[in-house]
Amino acid sequence: MSRSAHPAGPRHADVLTEGHYAAPPADLNVLDEKVWARTVSRNDDGAVTVGGIEVTRLAEEFGTPAYFLDESDFRARCRAWADAFGPGADVFYAGKAFLSRAVVRWLKEEGLNLDVCSGGELTTALDAGMPAERIAFHGNNKTVAEIERAVQVGVGRIVLDSFQEIVRVSHIAQRLGKRQRVQIRVTVGVEAHTHEFIATAHEDQKFGIALAGGQAAEAVRRALTLDGIELIGIHSHIGSQIFDMAGFEVSARRVVQLLAEVRDEHGVELPEIDLGGGLGIAYTSDDDPREPHEIAKALGDIVTRECEAAGLATPRISVEPGRAIVGPTAFTLYEVGTIKHLEGLRTYVSVDGGMSDNIRTALYDAEYSVALVSRRSDAEPMLVRVVGKHCESGDIVVKDAFLPSDLAPGDLIAVPATGAYCRSMASNYNHALRPPVVAVRDGEARVIVRRETEEDLLRLDVG
Repeated sequence: MSRSAHPAGPRHADVLTEGHYAAPPADLNVLDEKVWARTVSRNDDGAVTVGGIEVTRLAEEFGTPAYFLDESDFRARCRAWADAFGPGADVFYAGKAFLSRAVVRWLKEEGLNLDVCSGGELTTALDAGMPAERIAFHGNNKTVAEIERAVQVGVGRIVLDSFQEIVRVSHIAQRLGKRQRVQIRVTVGVEAHTHEFIATAHEDQKFGIALAGGQAAEAVRRALTLDGIELIGIHSHIGSQIFDMAGFEVSARRVVQLLAEVRDEHGVELPEIDLGGGLGIAYTSDDDPREPHEIAKALGDIVTRECEAAGLATPRISVEPGRAIVGPTAFTLYEVGTIKHLEGLRTYVSVDGGMSDNIRTALYDAEYSVALVSRRSDAEPMLVRVVGKHCESGDIVVKDAFLPSDLAPGDLIAVPATGAYCRSMASNYNHALRPPVVAVRDGEARVIVRRETEEDLLRLDVG
């Protein structure tokens, strides 16, 4: 790889960074275990490996940009969540984070259930062999066709999101000669400490039925009168990328209060409560996520305590981790292209991907880490902004980070913790080809979602 000399970029001492980093790390060659998949390490030659394979070899075989997913790590995280909650609770993997047929098979083998929120996700789940009774169907605007399919195949639950949907699902189930198990999603008025667009439990947003003003109680009242549905519980989801359990405590308390009201009015104790997902992961060294066993204990204690206070039997708890499972297990590998030094401002490092493979920085102002992975470098750190190749000034992958000052075109850099929402939200902006997802395990790598081709683009263009 060429490492031609170029002027040094600005150092941290010269620039006040707008982003996450306050000072360069002591050694840019050290990989923070919190943000990388579990089998990622740097070998004696300085190259980073995953599952025992060097990234340089992976780049030669699969190209860049590409997502590399540590299958062993993914499976281990599935088992950790299943073991933490035990047989008395249900863990539903949130398929919106990242879904493929291989992932569905892993979930099935590791004992997790699956949460889907579209007809396409349902089709993928069924095609890969997930039993319908282990599937939950979400969504704020499920189509009639989607509901019909879900009821026909016998999904384990449909999460009702509106008054209209309560009637719609019941009517469809009756027409099909079925009685569909359902939960009602309620918005509990908890403002999660997260980005506005991923906070989901305050009243002014599109999801759920508000507790405020007795709306949720009225939804339960209507659901209990309909023959086509069986109301099994209440669902609540307060947001995403959450580290503080205080929001879950308030949410659980309010949901249990609703369960008590239902018992008092209708003489019915609903047997299930779903507290959603949204648990955060480490994108940078400052993030401090909780382990599954800590989360399970905290949520179990909260629900048990509130139910005892209300004189209720403790319902069966469900949770929906998606990002918390797949997020840390993958990284995106890029090749460095243009490096542009703006004297006294910053250094821009352009890569061969960008917002088409990771929209989260532009959409949510998300922060990421980045590392030089094709070699070791003892050069001084320089403050950089990693940007993509798209015709958009907001095409930023990593806002502010430190990379070695001898970085050169042809080097490989990687952004960790991109397993969740990056491939799922990938686009063809500028007619970019969406990258492949490559599963790596025990010295073997295989494509589980192939790279798009120009033929794929033209196949859809029928004009």
